[in-house]
Amino acid sequence: MARPDKAAAVAELTDKFRSSNAAVLTEYRGLTVAQLKTLRRSLGENAQYAVVKNTLTKIAANEAGITTLDDQFNGPTAVAFITGDPVESAKGLRDFAKDNPNLVIKGGVLEGKALSADEIKKLADLESREVLLSKLAGAMKGKQSQAASVFQALPSKLVRTVDALRAKQDEQGGAE
Repeated sequence: MARPDKAAAVAELTDKFRSSNAAVLTEYRGLTVAQLKTLRRSLGENAQYAVVKNTLTKIAANEAGITTLDDQFNGPTAVAFITGDPVESAKGLRDFAKDNPNLVIKGGVLEGKALSADEIKKLADLESREVLLSKLAGAMKGKQSQAASVFQALPSKLVRTVDALRAKQDEQGGAE
C-alpha cells in the first residue's frame, strides 16, 4: 500500500469503523444509483452508506480491531456505518431489501460483536430505543405505585389492629 490515496482511504475507513456503534456489510450488485440514493435515505440520519473496496476495507477493519468480518469482503461490497440507534438503520436495510432483492445483507458488527445476516434481521425486529425506554419507564412507574400502596397499607392495617385490640379490651373491661 505505497500509494498515499490508498493510505488515506484506509485511514478514513478505519476512523469510520472506530467511531461507529455498528457496521453492516451488504452486497449491492444490480442496484441502480437511484435505488442506492433511496437506500441511503431509508437508513436514517445516523448512518452513512458507502460503497467500498474490499481489500482496503478489510485492512481498515483489521486496523480498527475488527477481524470477524474478513470472510465477508468478497463481491461488490458496501458498508452502512451506524453511529446512532442501530435498530433504526437495521429496519431501513431490512425494509429496503424486501422491496429490492438485489440488496443482500452479508453480516456486520455491533459494538465489537460479530452479527450474522439473520441476527441483523432480528435486530431490525426490535422496537426502537425510545419505545423500549418508555416501556421501561412505565413498568418502573407501575412498580413504584404498587410499592406506595403496600407502604400505605401497612400503617392503616396497624391502626385497624390497634383499634380492634382496644375494642376487645373495652369489652373485657365492661364484662368484669
